[in-house]
Amino acid sequence: MTPSPRRITIKDLAARLEVSTATVSNAFNRPDQLSPQLRERILGEARAMGYTGPDARGRSLRTGRSRIIAVVLAESLTYNLNDAVASEFLAGVAEVVDAHGHTLLLLPARQGARLESASMADGFIVYGLVADPQMLEQFPRQKPLMAVDFDIAGHASVHIDNQFACLNIARHTLRQRPRRPAIINLRLTAEPCNGRIIDQPLYKESQTITRSRLNGFYEALVEHGIDPATVPMWNIEENLHEVCTPVIAEILDLPDDERPDLLLCMSDRIALTVLTQAEQRGLRIPEDLRITGFDGIAEGQYRAPRLTTVRQDSVAKGRLAASMVLGLTPMKDHCLATQLIIGETSP
Repeated sequence: MTPSPRRITIKDLAARLEVSTATVSNAFNRPDQLSPQLRERILGEARAMGYTGPDARGRSLRTGRSRIIAVVLAESLTYNLNDAVASEFLAGVAEVVDAHGHTLLLLPARQGARLESASMADGFIVYGLVADPQMLEQFPRQKPLMAVDFDIAGHASVHIDNQFACLNIARHTLRQRPRRPAIINLRLTAEPCNGRIIDQPLYKESQTITRSRLNGFYEALVEHGIDPATVPMWNIEENLHEVCTPVIAEILDLPDDERPDLLLCMSDRIALTVLTQAEQRGLRIPEDLRITGFDGIAEGQYRAPRLTTVRQDSVAKGRLAASMVLGLTPMKDHCLATQLIIGETSP
């Protein structure tokens, strides 16, 4: 039986190059400590010898640090990579992680996070309300952990002021009084509901940002003399075109005297789906139907009519979250500003 070839070690590479093992380690883990020429020479020789770099598990055991930052995702991995808001947030996290020589580990909580992998991480960013908050208690307590877009007791968080942002956009659009306003929520009901909200219980205010957004809409309605109890609401379970479509079709296919003439939508994806379906039905925007969104994704600003919405800087949110977990920014609560964008869908 032919013996397996011996694995090349960091000592072998250091001896070949006549440098210290610390210098080799810096080439892989702390490139800022070496000149570009020396680092390239080390990496080139490593490739030639078949050396792939220091063993992460072994380094973690020796130093207590893995240089891995874990992001716990409330939604599936596929959703987060396809959703414009989530992907911008992850891009912001990755930008900071890359710049400081760390690796990003994505853990979709809805599919059950692989805790044996997560335990190696140096810190945790929890993005969105996870279905099972008790899962978070299984992460190492000595590691930094912070939340984005929801709260974890005893931990720092990054938010935008969702209630004020929705109050602001609703105030704008209610200046022209609607006959039949309606609200399309995003995952607001405690039990799954993809359709009209009749008497389904809603999430508590502390559980989801969409409840804060609804409070902003309600505050503006009251200011304009409209009883929120008279405003019909629909709920959408996932911020995806195919999930939005049947709910929006139900709304737009109502008889003319029942169909809303203003839709306050809790995401741009919902609002853009409304816009597309309304145009397919020959409804004029904004004459027959006014629409507002939330998020400020690029798609809503590139098409015509341009979407009236709230812009949140998701990339900045990701940068801040990563900086906090890496210890570059104080671990405390932050609330980022938003911007009201007036488009053609509700001028």
